[in-house]
Amino acid sequence: MRQSPLARLVFGASAVVFSASLCTSPGRAQQPPQPQQQPSKQPPAQPTSQPLSPSAQAKKPAAGPPAPQSTHYPILLLVQGNDQTWSLRIGLRGPERYDRNGYPPIPLEPADVVREGTTDSWTYRAKDSQTGAAVSVHITRQPCSDPAATDKFAFTASVEHAQIGSAEGCARVATDLFPKINNQPTDDDDDSKDKPTPPTITHFKPPYAVAYLNATGKLIVKRGTVARAVPVKSGYQPALSHDGKRLLYTVDEKRDESGDQKADERTISVYDWATGKSTELLRGPVLQPFWSPDDTRIAFLKFDGSKWQLWTTPVDAPEKAALLYPGEAISLQGWVDSQTILAGDLQTLSWIGEDGTVKQTLSSADLYGKEQFGLSSANTVRVHPLNPDLLLVSAEFLPAAAAAYLKSVQATNKDAAKNAGTPPGQALFLYEIKSKRRVLLSPPNSTSSFAEWSRDGLQIFFTGREPSGTAMTIYRMFWDGTSQTKVQDGYDLVIGQ
Repeated sequence: MRQSPLARLVFGASAVVFSASLCTSPGRAQQPPQPQQQPSKQPPAQPTSQPLSPSAQAKKPAAGPPAPQSTHYPILLLVQGNDQTWSLRIGLRGPERYDRNGYPPIPLEPADVVREGTTDSWTYRAKDSQTGAAVSVHITRQPCSDPAATDKFAFTASVEHAQIGSAEGCARVATDLFPKINNQPTDDDDDSKDKPTPPTITHFKPPYAVAYLNATGKLIVKRGTVARAVPVKSGYQPALSHDGKRLLYTVDEKRDESGDQKADERTISVYDWATGKSTELLRGPVLQPFWSPDDTRIAFLKFDGSKWQLWTTPVDAPEKAALLYPGEAISLQGWVDSQTILAGDLQTLSWIGEDGTVKQTLSSADLYGKEQFGLSSANTVRVHPLNPDLLLVSAEFLPAAAAAYLKSVQATNKDAAKNAGTPPGQALFLYEIKSKRRVLLSPPNSTSSFAEWSRDGLQIFFTGREPSGTAMTIYRMFWDGTSQTKVQDGYDLVIGQ
């Protein structure tokens, strides 16, 4: 009997994949399933007239247990989008990871796989482990042509993410992921309990120039290994130029008898690294200065007696400061690009052009959710330096949502369960504007604020504080939420060069 194409491919390819996957696959600790072998039709053996000797009968092997059966096919696949903007990996247990250009990778939790009748077509179901959204991947054993690639693909594919949407692509057996084809033990086969978790991101650049407030509230500028204190008593709201050589900051000059800051008694000054001196730029009801991408202009908020508004000025000519947007702007979030500034009130976040017109808006209800984060002028939003669709948000964490988050983490993380604490009051998350996908990144037992992107967009710096303590610490993590490390004591770190 002739074997089907499926049986021939299972016989030929899966044996190689099976042995190799024991060495290099992330799931090597688990024995991969063996494909079901199709018995070949042999002519019936002719009966022998002479019985087997007792010694020959003793050597006859006993019947073993049936071989495990593969639950899906093929064993390992790489799926690639037709537009080259995404890829997805299907491992031994099913879909494992979804990658998109300009976004952090999405880890997936495999669910099940369904074969459509006797056809060479399968549907894999999984879950977005960060948001819980349903994901399905459809694979058909049918040649796929991709005009943008030179590789040959044996399968057509499509992916459907409940939040992100659908996409088409091609797939191939990922034999190139198995460089070692042998059964010899290696160091990789040792127990991994004592080995540190390898970083998920390796090609990143630590910032060269930063500014922050130390534990005593003193403004510090640091270039390389050299740190200097800015000669000012109460500077805050630091904004470091993109070349890392000048620092904008706000100073409260006077407070009224009740201790509240008077709106018309502030200054915005600039500290110059080369001279070590500060110069006053603006005085009056001003707040929140930000450098333009070319470091020639600044945007800031100014109070007109009834509301805060968005203004801009050349750095070298502060007397030319002018109103840019007549509407109310309670918070200023910086420059999106050389022609656009991000600002908002408590209801709407607006992308405002150089001519004062609104190019784009995002409602606070969509950004923060109705029951997860609260509206506050202290919330911050930072646009990814390379992807304008991706936002990094620091916001007030509503008590019920914070408690639910802490409980869910403790249910799946033994270390977090041992260190149960008060739910955090502030948290940071990623938000995708088009898909409205929100991914919480904060540590469960720490209040997190002042989140900032690194210039390469691969790292996030933020201020963390234990709920039971008052000391604030600056941390760094990668944009997928992994490899959190302490940078130094202090808070409100901003990045220049």
